Amino acid sequence: MRWRGSSNQRRYACAAKNLLDRKWKSAVKKRIKSNSNSAEQSNYEIGQSVVVKPGANDPDYGYDLSGWQGRVTENHYADKQGNPYVTVAWDSITLKQMPVEMIERCEEDGLDWSSMGLYASEVAPTSPRDKIHQVERVKAKIEDAHQMDHLGEQGRRMQQILNSADRKGEIGRFKAWEKYLKANLTFPFEAKVSESQERGPIRTGERVSVLDIEIVDDSYGIIVSIKTKRGHYDFPLCDLEALPDTSPNYQPLNDYVVWFANR
Repeated sequence: MRWRGSSNQRRYACAAKNLLDRKWKSAVKKRIKSNSNSAEQSNYEIGQSVVVKPGANDPDYGYDLSGWQGRVTENHYADKQGNPYVTVAWDSITLKQMPVEMIERCEEDGLDWSSMGLYASEVAPTSPRDKIHQVERVKAKIEDAHQMDHLGEQGRRMQQILNSADRKGEIGRFKAWEKYLKANLTFPFEAKVSESQERGPIRTGERVSVLDIEIVDDSYGIIVSIKTKRGHYDFPLCDLEALPDTSPNYQPLNDYVVWFANR
């Protein structure tokens, strides 16, 4: 079984760097408590490397887990059928070989792909193949590549844009969006103000004409020039909605707006 908590959720929940003591444990959202002090419990040493035995399958999606390796991060008491189980955090080699489709499905379903609960009888002790810092590095790379997958098909469109960024950091992501929107929006186009404005002459629900992209700001993102009945203004694109919703401009702009709110 997998624990609840996609990489996007873990990104905001995990601030610690100590993998075994804190970060991996913060990914375990569900604890199984014993119903009886005499219940059998798996007794692997925490940090013990284990390999999945042949024939074991992913309980959520049916993938063959034979040969997958990781480290035990927690022992659990037996389930109602009397089978004790463990939480295994996958090592860096297993993470690199993990099917992309599995990661995408886990993110979309809000499940943790970096670890799994397995019956103790499904795993066997083995020698470690890597170091914990290598697991951290690979895991962080995968998280960056799938940070929007929890939003489904729309998230995957966003992720393709983010993965095309030439520069690292927030400004690099904004620049990737700028390049994409310049290629996929047709200017000028009609829009309405979708977010309330704390100050200024422009109000929520007001219709405007979007003329072009002006600049990229590290706080407000992409800034566009707009025309209203009162004049011309520079305005954050993230606060606009293309009109009508059948317009070819609607989806590219909406993708950007949703990404901006979830970044």
